Amino acid sequence: MMAATSANFSTSLQHTEVFWNNQTNLAGNTSEIQNNGSCNSDDNSLSLALIIFYSIIFVVGLAGNIIALFAFLCIHQKKNSIQVYLLNVAVADLLLIFCLPFRIIYHGTKDNWMFGPIFCKIVGTLFYMNMYISIVLLGLISLDRYVKINKSVKRPKMLTPTRSIHICCMVWALALTGFVVVVAPSFLKTEDSNSDKCFHYRKKKDAKPEAILNYIVVIIFWIVFFLLILSYAKIAKNLLKISKRRANFPNAGKYTQTARNSFIVLIIFTICFVPYHTFRFVYITSQLQNSSCNWEKRVHICNEVMLIFSSFNSCLDPVMYFLMSRSVRKTVFQVICRRIHRDSSITLESTSEIKLGQYTQERLSTTTPHTSSLKKKSFLIT
Repeated sequence: MMAATSANFSTSLQHTEVFWNNQTNLAGNTSEIQNNGSCNSDDNSLSLALIIFYSIIFVVGLAGNIIALFAFLCIHQKKNSIQVYLLNVAVADLLLIFCLPFRIIYHGTKDNWMFGPIFCKIVGTLFYMNMYISIVLLGLISLDRYVKINKSVKRPKMLTPTRSIHICCMVWALALTGFVVVVAPSFLKTEDSNSDKCFHYRKKKDAKPEAILNYIVVIIFWIVFFLLILSYAKIAKNLLKISKRRANFPNAGKYTQTARNSFIVLIIFTICFVPYHTFRFVYITSQLQNSSCNWEKRVHICNEVMLIFSSFNSCLDPVMYFLMSRSVRKTVFQVICRRIHRDSSITLESTSEIKLGQYTQERLSTTTPHTSSLKKKSFLIT
């Protein structure tokens, strides 16, 4: 009986020791979570998915935007305001794409950042800066087209390429100023308790001004988004009216096609940016509140998935350039024709599209007294 009692007492001591060890480990993990401001959100399946999708976006987006940039630079005629904006969107997309290899390397090394906290801040800020530059420029494109369709006679100075260049310079200047303001404090920090992590979930309890800034940026996005909806709805409505009013003219179908293209641009914008900015309110709010580690992991995973959609915009923007700029279409077709036929003498003037345009212009000059009115609307078919 004494042996049994001794055995029970020994077992109880072992259970007690295990209990206190578990409590100590739990307390240590909780302390680590509080100190680091986040829990361990490593997920091998998520990392693999991010590597695959970011690699595809990098290859496709890099090729598409380089071709688009080459097409813009090879346009010898004077660029219009839309082409100026699209050229700047292509530059912003390329800068964003150059940030993706660092994300691929990070997730490929099991979420271990090897380049230091300062470079992490630079890459992350540069990524978001160029994403929002693209958003703002797309909003300016819609505003430009809206003004052209409503006030092209009264306020022509707003529509000049020079004015568009000045506006783009202002956008880049503001973005670079914000970049410096966000990145500069990183150079003053001597220590970082989580220097091997990057692109991960962080608490913002001690950085409420930064959280408020994130809220403001999201609100700016929604303002731009509703501006796009109103502008392109108005543009499409007016173009369809023109198409019906001039149904007997040879180029009436181009107005309908341009109206459809306007909605395609809006669809691309919606698919890429709306999911991310819809969830963004939840993400920022969770950073300011006390929440369980399980909830933080879910929020982090959802945010990373939504960010893939935003990055995918850099692949779809070249499609937008092709739809919105006739000069880009001409240049790309010219390069393809020269590549296929190996004949540098082939020019776009020999294509059926240009012949149709010449025929349309000759037909209109001989059949209608409203030629000057049509010329005023020709800017819509870019």
